[in-house]
Amino acid sequence: MPEGDTVWQVAGQLRAALAGRPLTVCDIRVPRFATVDLTPGPVDEVVSRGKHLLIRVSGQTVHTHLKMEGAWHVYPEGGRWRRPAWQARILLGTTDFLAVGFQLGIVEVLARDEEERAVGHLGPDLLGPDWDPDRAATNLAADPARTIGLALLDQRVMAGIGNVYRNELCFLRGVHPATPVAAAGEPHAWAELAHRLLVANRDRVVRITTGDRRRGRSTWVYGRSGRPCLRCGTLVRGGVLGDGTHESERQIFWCPRCQPSA
Repeated sequence: MPEGDTVWQVAGQLRAALAGRPLTVCDIRVPRFATVDLTPGPVDEVVSRGKHLLIRVSGQTVHTHLKMEGAWHVYPEGGRWRRPAWQARILLGTTDFLAVGFQLGIVEVLARDEEERAVGHLGPDLLGPDWDPDRAATNLAADPARTIGLALLDQRVMAGIGNVYRNELCFLRGVHPATPVAAAGEPHAWAELAHRLLVANRDRVVRITTGDRRRGRSTWVYGRSGRPCLRCGTLVRGGVLGDGTHESERQIFWCPRCQPSA
């Protein structure tokens, strides 16, 4: 599941393949931007911003977001694709590499000075140079009646947390996801723990929150409904948490003993 650490890794892969090199291929398979040609570039830099990717090319920016199904792959020139061609939304290539964005949730080309329109609403980036735990804690505390589980997924609070980290953070803090922010404990502690988790995983192929690399033991509660809690043995439960809209509903997992209900 793409979260801030995944997108940080993708930015590094694209940077290694494209940055500083002239583009020989620019094929954007989105009607609004189908005629945009960024060749010969060059690609100035590739950065992540929470779950967003910004590829900066000669005064313009390609802004993409993986959403749930998206992925960027980098292939050597002429390499065989690992996904079908119909899923491709954008191709950016050099003489040595081809970067292909598959099933991306967002693809747009902006003027460089318009980036704030795309990502300016985001809170402090947990893996970015602008990380500010004080600001993140203030954002988190701004709506004390909101459930902590919904607040953590709000990218305006802090950018980079997805559903895996949301559930794991709640377990590690001993708090049920439906607990109001006001009763969930010190906001700075949430921000600092989130930062530590993402930093610890930003270079890992497999996301680990337990410290245990063995299969099926890398997360405390996420995806473990009906299985024993790795801490106390109580069966982990699963459910759905949202704010009443279909778009907000996401799975939650918790241990009834380690995370008593609010």
